[in-house]
Amino acid sequence: MIKIEYPPYQPKIKTEAGKEYIFDAIRKRWVLLTPEEWVRQNFLQYMIQVKNYPASLIAVEKEIELGDLKKRFDIVLYKNAQPWMIVECKEKAVALDRKVLDQVLRYNMSLKLPYLVITNGSYCYAFAVLENKLVEIDSL
Repeated sequence: MIKIEYPPYQPKIKTEAGKEYIFDAIRKRWVLLTPEEWVRQNFLQYMIQVKNYPASLIAVEKEIELGDLKKRFDIVLYKNAQPWMIVECKEKAVALDRKVLDQVLRYNMSLKLPYLVITNGSYCYAFAVLENKLVEIDSL
């Protein structure tokens, strides 16, 4: 398990019709501020500010097809113009259990990425896919 130390972050937040919205700099639009969105936005800032990952190489909430189903991944990071890492975000109250891992594994059936991450904001697990086996790694 990886403990993430988030950088200081002053998100743009607004209230409309009694609902809070946060500005997503990657999608360049306001999105409803849910507990999961809070985790997603903070994880994005961690990757950009701490890991120095270029924001231009990050995709957020894009649709993928899983057989006949259409799903949306949380975050995909690109490297050399190819999808490289998928991140599944859950709100802090959600345990990072087998169900969450199975979800990201299903997404990866379509994407076939070498790195998978699951996070609930407090903790995250990261995995490398090596020779069709999942190997836990200890850093991003």
